[in-house]
Amino acid sequence: MAVISRGFRGRREQEPRLPPGQYLERGFPVLSAGPTPRADLASWTFTVTAAGAELASWTWDELQRLPADDLVRDIHCVTKWTKLDTSWRGVSVDTLLEGLPADEYRFAVAHCDGGYTTNLPLEHLRGGQAWVAYGYDGGPLAPEHGGPARLLVPHLYFWKSAKWVRRLDLLHEDQPGFWERLGYHELGDPWREQRYWGD
Repeated sequence: MAVISRGFRGRREQEPRLPPGQYLERGFPVLSAGPTPRADLASWTFTVTAAGAELASWTWDELQRLPADDLVRDIHCVTKWTKLDTSWRGVSVDTLLEGLPADEYRFAVAHCDGGYTTNLPLEHLRGGQAWVAYGYDGGPLAPEHGGPARLLVPHLYFWKSAKWVRRLDLLHEDQPGFWERLGYHELGDPWREQRYWGD
């Protein structure tokens, strides 16, 4: 007769929305490479640049007047936690690039308060895949989670959703950002477990 341990319920089913190597997180961990910046909304701007030239810029009030999306997305941290059904409000990167010569460029680098940068292929910021998010869970985005605004690219590991974002620089050639220079993957697709160089 086989021995079955008390409490055994068979093999657990893998949550189909959980990428390989990830676990479900109920809270919202705060992970930062430095201190939390505090922005003055009266002087805050978000800018799109290319080749050192400003293509467009919005004050905080102007950003709030742009068409915004309310969206629910799963987010995946490279430290292996996944949080399902997170609620955000923000302006699509498609809206911000509308009317700009973005088709001339292949890459972008997000620049943030505190000096943080991260690079992305422009194709991963367009087509309804990325936002400049300023709302979370029905309220303003808290500073510890990247407020007043962060880049939100939920289909990639969450370090690509740069906190405290202030500028998007369009580039012809790829330029590694902060974590990418320290060995993190250039793209960071959680479904392919692209955490580090060589993954």
